Amino acid sequence: MPRPKVHDESLRDRLLEQAGQTLSAQGLAALSLRKLAAEVGTSTTAVYSLFGGKPALLKALVDEAFHRMGTHLARVQPGDDPIDDLVALGFAYRDSALADPHLYDVMFGGVVGELPFEGETAAAAAEPFGRLIRFVERAIDRGALRSDADPGTVSLGLWAVLHGLVSLQLRDFRLPAAADPSDAFETVLRTAIQGWQAR
Repeated sequence: MPRPKVHDESLRDRLLEQAGQTLSAQGLAALSLRKLAAEVGTSTTAVYSLFGGKPALLKALVDEAFHRMGTHLARVQPGDDPIDDLVALGFAYRDSALADPHLYDVMFGGVVGELPFEGETAAAAAEPFGRLIRFVERAIDRGALRSDADPGTVSLGLWAVLHGLVSLQLRDFRLPAAADPSDAFETVLRTAIQGWQAR
């Protein structure tokens, strides 16, 4: 009878989850493999067996963060109204951040700067912005956005709005008492898009 796998995918997922929470709450300096193993109830041997060391653990964590965001964004398929599609993509971005706030911090915190961006990691990191550009290009092609608009510039502006709104919500920034976060999010996002709409 084969011996059961001790270092399995479940343990790998738990290690990534805990590593993400540690990075989000305490920063990169607080992440040690010994402490991580203890928090998850395993050994450093298991961490090395699954990841090979701290750099590979960080790479796996960044890959997982971008993969999860990509999965959220991929659920939005083009519909009849390109403007509604952009709003839906914005909500998918927000949903991803709210579902995994610690991984959102990993993507846009200091961890990414510690890694070489190449191969699958670079592709995964480029996909969310690339998807936004494709939706913007479609909106321009269908006459919903100005024909003279540069897709990269529009996408950058919308991303900045999305990132700002999501970051404020994740940090419990107090909106006006009457503001529902979802309503406020949609109103601000639609207003940002409106600046690029065809007249």
